Amino acid sequence: MSAERLAGLTSWHADWSGLRVAVLGLSMTGFSVADTLAELGADVLVLSESAEEEYARLLPVIGARLELGPLDAVPEALMAFGPEVVIASPGFAPAHPVIRWVQDEGIALWGDVELAWRVRDKVRRADGTPADWVLITGTNGKTTTTQLTATLLVAGGLRAAPCGNIGVPVLDAVRDPAGFDVLVVELSSHQLWYLGLSRSEGELFPHAAVCLNLADDHLVWHGSAQAYRDAKALVYRNTRVACVYNKADEATRRMVEEADVVEGARAIGFDLGIPGPSDLGVVEGLLVDRAFLDDRARSALELTTVADLEAAGLSAPHIVQNILAASALARSLGVEPEAIHGALQTFRLDAHRIEVVARHAGITWVDDSKATNPHAAASSLRAYPGAVWVVGGDLKGVDIADLVADAGSTARAAVVIGADRTAVVAAFERHAPTVPVFEVEAGDTGQVMNRVVEIAAGIVDGEGTVLLAPAAASFDQFSSYADRGHRFAEAVREWIDRGSADDAGGSPSAV
Repeated sequence: MSAERLAGLTSWHADWSGLRVAVLGLSMTGFSVADTLAELGADVLVLSESAEEEYARLLPVIGARLELGPLDAVPEALMAFGPEVVIASPGFAPAHPVIRWVQDEGIALWGDVELAWRVRDKVRRADGTPADWVLITGTNGKTTTTQLTATLLVAGGLRAAPCGNIGVPVLDAVRDPAGFDVLVVELSSHQLWYLGLSRSEGELFPHAAVCLNLADDHLVWHGSAQAYRDAKALVYRNTRVACVYNKADEATRRMVEEADVVEGARAIGFDLGIPGPSDLGVVEGLLVDRAFLDDRARSALELTTVADLEAAGLSAPHIVQNILAASALARSLGVEPEAIHGALQTFRLDAHRIEVVARHAGITWVDDSKATNPHAAASSLRAYPGAVWVVGGDLKGVDIADLVADAGSTARAAVVIGADRTAVVAAFERHAPTVPVFEVEAGDTGQVMNRVVEIAAGIVDGEGTVLLAPAAASFDQFSSYADRGHRFAEAVREWIDRGSADDAGGSPSAV
C-alpha cells in the first residue's frame, strides 16, 4: 500500500476495501476493531492467545479470520499475512516482541482509538459534522469522571455517550446508528501510548481534555515513570477549546503548559480551594465556576453545594475534585449550572468506589476495591482517617513506602493481604512502626476476606471504620477488583449474620 492511500483513510467513506489489517488480541476491544474493519471491507486477520467462545464463533460470520496460538514471538501466520496496518489491543506493551517487530518492519501501528477517530463520521449530527470528543485520563478517578461528564451533558440536553476504557469500545459508540453530539472517551495510559504513534492524519482533535492527576502506576507496562507520564500528557494534544487540569497536582499543570494545542484553547484549573479567574473550586461550601462566564474576574456561578453532595454520598474530597473536573468539561460545551445541580442530586457512584457496604455493631465497612494503586488508596484514607486499613495485592512494581509513611501512618491498624505482603509489611515496619499490622496468609481465595473481616472486627471491637483500599491490583488472588470487593461485602454480611463481633474468635495477633 502506498503511504498516500494510508494517509487518506480518514473517513468511514474512504476506500478501505482489501486493506490487510492484523488485529492483536480478541477481547471486547479487539472484536470491535475486527467487526468495524470487516464492515469496511478490509481483509482482517485476528491473532490472539485465547478467545471467548462467542467471539471465536462470530469472527468467521463477519468475514474475519482467527489465528489462535502463542504470541511470545512473532507468529508465522502474521509474517505470511503481510499486514499493511496492525491494530493492537491496549494490553500489548511497547516492549512486546510482536509490537517491536511491527515497528522494526515499518508497518503502521494503530490502537482502536485512532481507528475510531478516522471513521468517526459514520454517523453525523444534524449539522453534518461528527460528534465532538471529550477526553479523560488520570491515574485515578477516570471512570467516575467519565460517567459524571456524560450525565451532566445529557442533563444539559446533549446526546452524550461514555465510552473507551470505561467498558464500551469507542468504535461501538462511533457506529451506533442513534448518533451522539458528544463522545466522552475515557483513555488509559496504554491507549494514549498508541495515540502517541499517530501520524498527522490519525491525530485526535478533541473539544476538551483532562488529566485528573498523576501518580506512579503501570510502570512495568511503560518501562518507567517518565514514559507513563509522557503517555498521560498526550491527552491534551490538539485540544481545541478547554484543557482542564488539577491545580493541586503540579504535573497536570505542566502537561498543559507543554501541550501543543489549537490556538485559542484555554487552560481551566480546578481544586478544592477558592478559584481564580478561569478556574472551578469551592467557596464557603459552594462549588463554583469562575471560568465559563463573562465577568469571571469579579463573579462566579454556583454549581452545587457540599451539603447537597454529602446527602448524595458524593462529598469525599477526591469525588468533589472529579465533580469539578466533569463540570468544567460540561461547561465547556455550554451546559448550564442549573442542569449540573439537578444532575448531581441523582448521580450515584458505581459499586466498589468508597461504597459503604454495611453499618453494624458500631462498625462501618467501606469497599473501595477500585483503589488499585497508592494514589487512589491515599484519597480513601483521607476520606476515612483512623480506619482499619485492608491493604495489599499485586503492587505492579510500584513502591508503597511513601503511601504508608504518609496516609498509612494515620490508620488505626493495617490488615495485609495479597502476593506482595512482604513488601507491605516491611513498609509499615520502616515508615509507620506504631501502626499495628496483621497479616492474612490464607491461600484460598474463598477464605481471604472471611479472615480479613474476622481480624478487622476484632481490632475495632466497638466503634470505627474498616476500609478496603488495597493500593494494589487484584489478579494475584481475585478475578478482578469487583470480585475482590464483592467477596469483602459477602464476608461482612456473613459476619453480621453470625450475630456480633464476639464471634470473631478473640483479638487477632499482630505480625
